[in-house]
Amino acid sequence: MKSGRFDHITDTQLLDLFYSDKDQKWIGILLERYTLLLFGLCMKYLKDEVEARDCVQQIFLKVLTELPKYKVDYFKSWLYMVAKNQCLMKLRGKSVKEFKELTEHLAVEENFNKEAILENELTFQFLEEALIELNEEQRLCVTLFYLQKESYLQISERTGYSLLQVKSYIQNGKRNLKLLLLKKLNANKAN
Repeated sequence: MKSGRFDHITDTQLLDLFYSDKDQKWIGILLERYTLLLFGLCMKYLKDEVEARDCVQQIFLKVLTELPKYKVDYFKSWLYMVAKNQCLMKLRGKSVKEFKELTEHLAVEENFNKEAILENELTFQFLEEALIELNEEQRLCVTLFYLQKESYLQISERTGYSLLQVKSYIQNGKRNLKLLLLKKLNANKAN
């Protein structure tokens, strides 16, 4: 649907039309106005075109289901809040998945009973705590390498550390992370 013939109608007027007759075409016109802005916002947070497009679709669905429930006065501000929250939720979900991958990686390397570790709800919490306890250089390099999947070269360019330093920080950080995680897991078993 081309919104050109509705360009003279403000967001507030379109909202009023929607609230008066519940016709979703008014929401469609509003969403069409902000599609590029939404995509830009999602790209800013997610940094992946496919994920950003998917997120825009999820935002559209959320708007269609949530807008009838509330009296929204400032559509653009409300839409921005919905979009930002959707991006943050997607990033949180991604972080949990990446922490799980890192935990599995550490578990395999140490020949732990992988199932027992993954079943333990506290493992992810302990891993986050252990990551925070690393020194700044190790924490940064481990996070960029394992969680953000950057190469040694990318990390070197981003941080200003030499390739040897990056490799060293990752190796030492991974070893220290394992030790801290083991310590936390053993302390938890003792309690």
